[in-house]
Amino acid sequence: MTSPPRPERGRFAPSPTGPLHFGSLVAAMGSWLYAHRAGGEWLVRIEDLDPPREVAGASAAQLRTLRAFGLQPDGEVLYQSARGDAYRAALDRLLAGGDAFVCHCSRADLAATDGIHRRCVASSPRSDPSVRLCVPAGTRVAFRDQVQGVFAQDLAAQVGDIVLRRADGCWAYQLAVVVDDAAQGITEVVRGADLLDSTPRQIHLQQRLGLPTPRYAHLPLVLDGDGRKLSKSLSSLPVDDAEPLPALRAAWAALGQTPAAVACAGSPTALLSAALRAFDPARIPRRRETLLAATHNADVPARP
Repeated sequence: MTSPPRPERGRFAPSPTGPLHFGSLVAAMGSWLYAHRAGGEWLVRIEDLDPPREVAGASAAQLRTLRAFGLQPDGEVLYQSARGDAYRAALDRLLAGGDAFVCHCSRADLAATDGIHRRCVASSPRSDPSVRLCVPAGTRVAFRDQVQGVFAQDLAAQVGDIVLRRADGCWAYQLAVVVDDAAQGITEVVRGADLLDSTPRQIHLQQRLGLPTPRYAHLPLVLDGDGRKLSKSLSSLPVDDAEPLPALRAAWAALGQTPAAVACAGSPTALLSAALRAFDPARIPRRRETLLAATHNADVPARP
């Protein structure tokens, strides 16, 4: 007997390292549109796995910004910092099945292979070893991205054995995202193209854990005038919660959509409703990067 199809479900998963900027808004709006275009649900997950990089109050500020822009999640917000037991259970399964192993290698140990781990070469045991996923020689992963087309990666040669738990005890992003996507029933992952290279690692890990693989769509990454990702740009300012419409229109345009479709909207809710009716995924630029328009700072209010 075949199981019923999973309901359509997407998600937006920011890290609480600062306020949402325009590039984050493009990813949030894109994931919202993909999830809702077929009547599905859109969830928000806070990826708070790296305490040294977190900014106090950032997650609350990010959620306020999403609400101000009409991007309301269709369920409770999930915080990865509360999910340690789930990650530990998955790691134990991988260790018990021989798919993961304890690794004492340091960065210095792996310098000769440019940081790629193919076998343990630790010069001495560590009191704080990491845990890695085994990537056997010849492991190659290919998938069809809904925006970027076919993407293939020789995982063994280009990436090597993948860290699942870091030497400092923090859970690695790759393990957490795979476990949480499965737990939340995510059917479609829509995010920036900077994470395209991570997708083969996640698919390989899904296969090792026997978890379903969602569809993927990697949106063009918005860069500043100097060619830097906005989250890393010193000139990047957060979008203004008090004036969401200009930024929403700019995000819609960054997704390659027709500006006229949302030109008459007088509120974020009206704009998103119009956007949903007009959204055409085939119009999203296939290139992996796009420069922020020179007029952006003048046209899109930013919080001072």
